[in-house]
Amino acid sequence: MLNGFKEFIMKGNVIDLAVAVIVGGAFGAVVNALVNSVLMPFIAGLTGSPDFNSFLLWNFNGNEVAFGVLLTAIVNFLLIASAIYFVVVTPMNHLIARRNRRLGINKEEEAVDPQIALLTEIRDTLQARNRM
Repeated sequence: MLNGFKEFIMKGNVIDLAVAVIVGGAFGAVVNALVNSVLMPFIAGLTGSPDFNSFLLWNFNGNEVAFGVLLTAIVNFLLIASAIYFVVVTPMNHLIARRNRRLGINKEEEAVDPQIALLTEIRDTLQARNRM
């Protein structure tokens, strides 16, 4: 039983997952700092408020409806997503493409599954018969 546990722990994917969680947590702090210290103050300078929480706030049968809180969450999500895309994804894709060009690696076309090819051929044949 202990040998099985040892094998499980020593598998590469468990170690990779642990490293990914730790690096992801550290990277989350960087993204949050970018959004909270750079992008949100910029938006606050444009709109005059650090968030939209008081936007479209009304009372409905004694319950407070705060549409602005949802709007703030949506804006924060879009800011975080755009920060990750433009600061991480785009440069990383550029670096990978540059490395692949330098190494002469060409992107290969994926092989078509024979079952998908057969089904496509059957579909095309049936469509051709229906047109006649």
